[in-house]
Amino acid sequence: MNRPFRAALAALCLIACAGCGTNGAVSAPPPQSSASASEESPPPPPPTPEEIEERQLEELLSSMTLEEQVGQLFFVRCPASDAVEDVSACHLGGYLLFGRDFQDKTAGDVVQTVASYQDAARIPLLIGVDEEGGTVVRVSSNPHLRSSKFPSPQKLYASGGMEAVTAGTREKDLLLSALGINVNFSPVADVSLNPGDFIHDRSFGQDAPATADYVAAVVSQMRSDGMGSVLKHFPGYGNNVDTHTGIAVDQRPLEAFRNSDFLPFSSGFDAGAGAVLVSHNIVTCLDETLPASLSPAVHQALRDLGFTGVAMTDDLAMEAVAAYSPGGAVAVMALQAGNDMVVTTDYRTQIPKVIEAVERGELDRSAVEDACRRVLQWKLSLGLLNFT
Repeated sequence: MNRPFRAALAALCLIACAGCGTNGAVSAPPPQSSASASEESPPPPPPTPEEIEERQLEELLSSMTLEEQVGQLFFVRCPASDAVEDVSACHLGGYLLFGRDFQDKTAGDVVQTVASYQDAARIPLLIGVDEEGGTVVRVSSNPHLRSSKFPSPQKLYASGGMEAVTAGTREKDLLLSALGINVNFSPVADVSLNPGDFIHDRSFGQDAPATADYVAAVVSQMRSDGMGSVLKHFPGYGNNVDTHTGIAVDQRPLEAFRNSDFLPFSSGFDAGAGAVLVSHNIVTCLDETLPASLSPAVHQALRDLGFTGVAMTDDLAMEAVAAYSPGGAVAVMALQAGNDMVVTTDYRTQIPKVIEAVERGELDRSAVEDACRRVLQWKLSLGLLNFT
């Protein structure tokens, strides 16, 4: 073999073996990264302010004792004595003020008194009043607080239509807010066309669609003003008698409620009403036995309409519910029925009964927690809870 041929053969061998591994196989190219560092998944977005508030609310709820949670479910008539002491001793959710609480007082007196209640509260109180206008005027009946009583919704509307109604609502909201009041038990969402009805003078006095428009306008204005609203009296008062003094039985068919009475309430829900007050009427198409305020069926009907806010009783001190509470534990029945808040004068007796019912397993602790959560959410929406 001549020298040039051997040199060429050696060169060919080197070329052929240049890509060989130890076993003689051709090595594969190095694997490519599926994504570069710049292509990695982005970090999750930061929580929204709403999500942060929700988490903080849940932390507050979980930090509360049973006694504190139960106390938040009571929106009670402000007592004549020991009102400041009871705020903290009973962990109350709110005080409802009546004419007695404003009588002969100046605005400064009211502000100072309400501030003393709030100062005693770990969780800020709902401070409520019935200032409907017309026949129910707890605040403006005092000439030191307003030169004249607020007119009824019917008179406002007659004087200037819905614009006068919303302007009157705003004037109420500004006065109440200045006094430290954050909830007005208004508007009346009952439909009444008959001047002879017990509820007529307090109602808008027109048919269901017109009443629905009225309720939406008032609730929207109150929400804009930061004032809590309470629609009343679910499922609709109709032409029933006064339940302050006796039992009222409403025998209208369910269709009558669906086609009329429910409409203003649904309108108020859509407008952002925070609470609904349930009447003591026995509404036979929903429950033939129990007053609406104590009836699970009535509260289910309320939730079926899409309401997610606070359901509360009318005052449990009324005669219409006196006979329905074995052992006097009417607040237990009210919470079992689906109420979130109990309106009562007799809270010093009723709160211990509710706590005992939970401890005995007669009232689910989860029901108390769910109700308390809705109360806290309402307070949060009114700007009463500050988590910063």
